Amino acid sequence: MIKIQKNSIMHTVKKDKFVIQGLGGKKTLSGKIAVKGAKNAILPVMASGILFKDGFTATNVPEIEDLGRMAEIFDGLGLQINKQARGKYLINSEGINGAEIDENASKHLRASVIFTGPLLARQGELIFPHPGGCVIGARPIDLFLEGFKKMGAAVEIKKNKYFVKAKNGKLRGAEIFFKIQSVTATETFIMAGVLAKGKTILKNVALEPEIVDLVNFLNSCGAQIKGAGTPTIEISGGGLLKAKGQIYKTMPDRLETGSFLILGALCADNLEICDCNPQHIEILTEMLKDSGVNLELGKDYIKIINNGGKPNGHFKSLNIKTREYPGFPTDLQAPLVVYLTQVGGDSFIFETIFEGRLNYTEDLVKMGAVIKMWDAHRATVNGPTVLKGRELDGPDIRTGFAFVIAGLVAKNESIINNVYYIDRGYESIEKRLRQIGADIKRIN
Repeated sequence: MIKIQKNSIMHTVKKDKFVIQGLGGKKTLSGKIAVKGAKNAILPVMASGILFKDGFTATNVPEIEDLGRMAEIFDGLGLQINKQARGKYLINSEGINGAEIDENASKHLRASVIFTGPLLARQGELIFPHPGGCVIGARPIDLFLEGFKKMGAAVEIKKNKYFVKAKNGKLRGAEIFFKIQSVTATETFIMAGVLAKGKTILKNVALEPEIVDLVNFLNSCGAQIKGAGTPTIEISGGGLLKAKGQIYKTMPDRLETGSFLILGALCADNLEICDCNPQHIEILTEMLKDSGVNLELGKDYIKIINNGGKPNGHFKSLNIKTREYPGFPTDLQAPLVVYLTQVGGDSFIFETIFEGRLNYTEDLVKMGAVIKMWDAHRATVNGPTVLKGRELDGPDIRTGFAFVIAGLVAKNESIINNVYYIDRGYESIEKRLRQIGADIKRIN
């Protein structure tokens, strides 16, 4: 039975909106804004609780909508997630009694597929629907199904659900080559390998720091995993892990760091982004410096300095190709396109990860941007242009925040609908932006 204090995690899809008074190109934001824990780190760590004989405490957990979906999945499996304080949760799988991932929660959480690996490894069987979430392109579910087959499981598809069963109730180690680098597939099969019989070797894996973070935590609790952060990872299977009172601290969110950095470059004079890891976002800081933004980087902060004296139109254009880490992240593509509408010259964007992720540019064009779509993956941006406020519907987490940036850059008032999506990845964002001078309010 899930145990969460009343109202501590949001379970309903809200229809809130943001009302933003634009700055009209002025750079008036200033002060400090802190980065929260990484959504893409805490979700797989929480799912890894299935691998544990005992429980563990996670801290620096962002209070975001996706926690509600995780809680629903936990509840359906008989797992426990107890909120001890803001940002502090106890995860325990001692009462696990199910093998089916909640369909409703899965529809709203693409990361729900991460549960499949540890759940199949522990229970020997698994039922799950096709994962949903943001409308930014299809998830290559075949990576998961083929991987499970290589580990000795049988797969059936019935009534739009996947039924997976391990031979004799136990996965066996296997060598798996990923045809495309996938963060979720890498994390899923790392966790599957922890309880599998024998050695699992994963090739052409993703290199994201969230994967290294997950592996370091699992190893500290008894797992035997080598090679995180390299293209090949080896897992020696064993028994259930034991935390023995160990506490997991969620790493800083590099995508939130990048989002604030782009916002600051456009709208701030002097702004400090603190509690972050600049090394995790090096591709963006180098690009912004090349564009002309004055940055100071420390161990856990990034400062935008004396930025107000240089109009955005004086910044240089950029050519961007989204890539797997350490390349430019697809999740920062939409915020950066807003930046490119304000800088001088022609910029080129090549989105290589998701086929539907440039659709939002139509809304920026309606605000006054000059953007030419060449196909589903490529576009050119000509700037600088004056954006005018209007009503926008954010289709996913990162585009939703990109629209917030656009609203702050623009003249007059903007209304951002579908705030639910922004809440999935950014904790109390309107309150934090108001603290640095933004005129943004939430309307229920």
